[in-house]
Amino acid sequence: MQKETLEKEGFPIVYDWFDEPDTHYPSHKHQGKVSFYVTEGSVAFSGGINRIVATGERLDVPVGVEHSAVVGPDGCRYVVGQEIATDA
Repeated sequence: MQKETLEKEGFPIVYDWFDEPDTHYPSHKHQGKVSFYVTEGSVAFSGGINRIVATGERLDVPVGVEHSAVVGPDGCRYVVGQEIATDA
């Protein structure tokens, strides 16, 4: 259902993703829209986004806002929608 929602919203790229526990994403920003649903686990954002996103929640990442992230101890599964292929 999350894939269909993101596709209906006009995301040209929609895919499933998994991060291992404690994966770190250094500070970065996106040039296009990125939204995702967490289907299992959690991920904690800091910087311009200060939020933990857990199972069943969605995050619409603001374009151009610098942020970093750390995946929780159980890893994290997502359904991701992105506007630009190289903007992951």
